[in-house]
Amino acid sequence: MSDTQTFLDTLNARSQQRDAEPTWIAARRQAGAARFEAIGFPTRRDEEWKYTDVRSIAQGNFALAESAEFSQAQAAALTLPLDAYRLTFVDGVFSSALSDLDALPDSVQVLPLSKALTDNHEAVGGPLGRLTSVDFSAFAALNTAFMEEGAVVRIAPGTVVEKPILLQFLSRAGTPVMSHPRILVEAGGRSEATLIEHYAGETDATNFTNVVAELMLDRGAILNHYKLQEAPLGDMHVASIHVEQSRDTRYSSYNLNLGGALVRNDLISDLNGQGAETNFLGLFFGQGRQHVDNHTKVNHNAPLTFSNENYKGILDDRAHGVFNGKVYVKRDSQKIEGFQSNQNLLLSDRAHIDAKPELEIYADDVKCSHGTTTGQLDEEAIYALRTRGIDEATARGLLTLAFAGEVLDQVALDAVAERVELAVAGKLPERFNLAGLVEAAVSLND
Repeated sequence: MSDTQTFLDTLNARSQQRDAEPTWIAARRQAGAARFEAIGFPTRRDEEWKYTDVRSIAQGNFALAESAEFSQAQAAALTLPLDAYRLTFVDGVFSSALSDLDALPDSVQVLPLSKALTDNHEAVGGPLGRLTSVDFSAFAALNTAFMEEGAVVRIAPGTVVEKPILLQFLSRAGTPVMSHPRILVEAGGRSEATLIEHYAGETDATNFTNVVAELMLDRGAILNHYKLQEAPLGDMHVASIHVEQSRDTRYSSYNLNLGGALVRNDLISDLNGQGAETNFLGLFFGQGRQHVDNHTKVNHNAPLTFSNENYKGILDDRAHGVFNGKVYVKRDSQKIEGFQSNQNLLLSDRAHIDAKPELEIYADDVKCSHGTTTGQLDEEAIYALRTRGIDEATARGLLTLAFAGEVLDQVALDAVAERVELAVAGKLPERFNLAGLVEAAVSLND
């Protein structure tokens, strides 16, 4: 039996369990299944996947979860301590008991995809799949074929959402399962919001999450988008995020990857109107034999658009990281600015990074730059800290955190920043703080 056939058999079994559904949904499922069957899983012979081997997913035997049973105590141990509007999924199944949408403004809709399709499927049908089609990748096609749950967020024009909107995806240990969440966000003109995707789970979980997110920003909208991925080290995680930006919009992505055995992120932003601005900030931390692959692309499709990207990788043990970032400037998209930086820190001689920053420019009045560096901790700086009474493990943790500081300083949510700091540097003595650390590290290297 082929790798694809196993997934197709599961899909066929699920289809027989479903009630009748609108014609357009069935047609899109069929298109996703047909595309997936035609192309199959990518291999390392495919340029976009040359550094990432997905056989652990393709050859996996994943079921579909039927329930969202998870206690409040289990969830509390994993969730972010935030005052937020919360939508929770357990192995891809919506949990109303673990969600909290109390006091959600009338001008904001946050609801599971299943309910959105039941209540008003016509309103979802137009935007769903418009940015990420089944042709984008085998995983996008697979997501569309299995598409039945996820989140829909709609923000009315002029609305400022005071609290973050948290989409929480929890993974249970036990029989390996797969989930294919679909996220749709429509931010009205001049609205402003913070969206958080959080992936976490029980330590021994070995599940597969395949998420597709489509984010659409109308004129003047501002969206701060946090993706904190701290899945168990046995989980596999594939994500495709596609952003459409109209005139004068501002989108800021904070892509923070800490967990997962195999992780692939595709992040694409289309700057389609003058004054649109996108900021990609990323930090990926790998240990053991983790594999983390980040592919990003910024499409400057209009003049007077702006992008800035700063990704940092920290790899220990035998971890493998991939960064492939591309800035594309369309013909006649004059007076744009596009900057890209990727820096990597290897904490082990066996850790490995493949970095490939790219520029593709078809206009002549632009400001663009890109670059990548890879190095190790400065032994002289470690020695200098140890002469001040700091043990070696703490010294290494401090300097590693200093390296991550340029990204973490931009994280406005303390609960998120603290999770990242703990993963990257361990629990440090309370007398150290990140702000003073960066200054101290610089002075030690002078």
